[in-house]
Amino acid sequence: MSDALLDAADLTPAMSIAQARRAAAARFRAHGLDTPDLDARLIVGHVLGLDHAGFAAQATRALTRAETARLADAAARRLAREPVARILGAKEFWSLPLAITPDVLVPRPETETVVEAALAALAPGDPPRIADLGTGSGAILLALLSELPNALGVGTDQATQALAVARGNAQRLGFGARAAFVACDFGAALGGGCDLVVSNPPYIPSADIATLDPEVRDFDPRAALDGGRDGLAAYRAIADDAARLLAPGGTIVVETGADQANTVAALFAARGLTVCGEPRRDLAGRPRVVVAHATCE
Repeated sequence: MSDALLDAADLTPAMSIAQARRAAAARFRAHGLDTPDLDARLIVGHVLGLDHAGFAAQATRALTRAETARLADAAARRLAREPVARILGAKEFWSLPLAITPDVLVPRPETETVVEAALAALAPGDPPRIADLGTGSGAILLALLSELPNALGVGTDQATQALAVARGNAQRLGFGARAAFVACDFGAALGGGCDLVVSNPPYIPSADIATLDPEVRDFDPRAALDGGRDGLAAYRAIADDAARLLAPGGTIVVETGADQANTVAALFAARGLTVCGEPRRDLAGRPRVVVAHATCE
């Protein structure tokens, strides 16, 4: 690691851990990052292998040159707007620690609204059969399996690398025996009989991707963002297949982007699904999730 990079991150050898944390936070703040103190704490803790107690116990310990170099490298990545979760290689979702690689989206807090809506929509009865279309890291499927101990699930994705991440997460969390993963376009390779279909599909209009924050635009997989010309291509594909995938009375729950919820609800209704009330709102009050049911025979 060059001295120039150390200087660029405001880190110097023999600096204490506490000083390094403050220096990184100051540099992040100067570059306009939204959560500089939190970013610095997470990155320093990750690089040095320290939890909260470790920070307190070792605050005055001087860094070695090798530690300083590793911190400078991680700080430079964040200054380049790489998300903290990608630097750490992990993100918590629904209180589950998920491994994250460049092949998958970083799970967002608003996507937990899909999990909440799905759990609320399930009727008591037999263990549900769940399909997560475009599973990515497996976040939605694994969150549901954590709440439904008798459920079985399948996650699909076009990207085999993403499926490897999801499969690894399922195994590490103890859900490997209840989760299968299939390479296909949404539900194309699945049979019917699903009690619950969930999805956070790509929904950004192609022309809008260039306007996204660098953390998203430059680091999330484009295929997981690009929803086609109007952002609705994935919803059309899912709606066209919903009647085949769902068991009678089954439920479909999808996340939507800004100002898309009513349009997606109309797409589902046009395919014979019964839309359940108004779109569910996320914690910021935005319409986020559409819930619909298949007709009972």
